[in-house]
Amino acid sequence: QVQLVESGGGLVQPGGSLRLSCAASGFTFSAYPMNWYRQAPGKERVLVASITSAGGSTSYADSMKGRFTISRDNAKNTVYLQMNSLKPEDTAVYYCNVKKQGLNYWGQGTQVTVSS
Repeated sequence: QVQLVESGGGLVQPGGSLRLSCAASGFTFSAYPMNWYRQAPGKERVLVASITSAGGSTSYADSMKGRFTISRDNAKNTVYLQMNSLKPEDTAVYYCNVKKQGLNYWGQGTQVTVSS
């Protein structure tokens, strides 16, 4: 079965950096695009970044462009999200996602809190 396990969240000061990881199993990781979403308290879950199966193309939500970088290591079945210049409004639970055969699969999420 598909499993996605996020890690790397935590408390960081404004302007700081974090790198999130998502370890995937239960499917052919290298065959699927991967996504990072986030959900802030009281708000909908929104797409943060996406990466194609081979990692050759990425896309970002406008507010993350230039600050966040999505990458993947297909040998390790892992997708990453490097987050720089973090702002308080980046505070959210961050989720790894894969869409496989019409179904969405999610990890348990990792909390990122940006606060002084």
